[in-house]
Amino acid sequence: MFVLEQLVLAYIGLASLFSFGIMGIDKRKAVKGAYRISEKFLFTCAFAGGSAGILAGMYIFRHKVRRWKFKLGIPVILILELYLYLKFF
Repeated sequence: MFVLEQLVLAYIGLASLFSFGIMGIDKRKAVKGAYRISEKFLFTCAFAGGSAGILAGMYIFRHKVRRWKFKLGIPVILILELYLYLKFF
C-alpha cells in the first residue's frame, strides 16, 4: 500500500507541475494576444490531478481569477481530490 501511495503522490505532483506550467503559458499567450489554451483543457488538467497547480497558477500569474468557473470550480475539484485521497489512503 505504501508504494501505491507514493506513486499517487508522485502523479499528483507531476500533474500539478504540468498544470501550473500550462497556466503560465496561457497567461503569456493572453498578454501577447496569441491563440489560447482552451478552458476545457485547463479543467481537464484539474480533474486529472492538477487542481493544485491550476489554483496556484491562477493566483501567481493572476490568470482566470475573475472567471467564476475557475474561482469556484477549481477549489471544489481540489477539495474533491483531497477527500478521495484521504478516503483511500
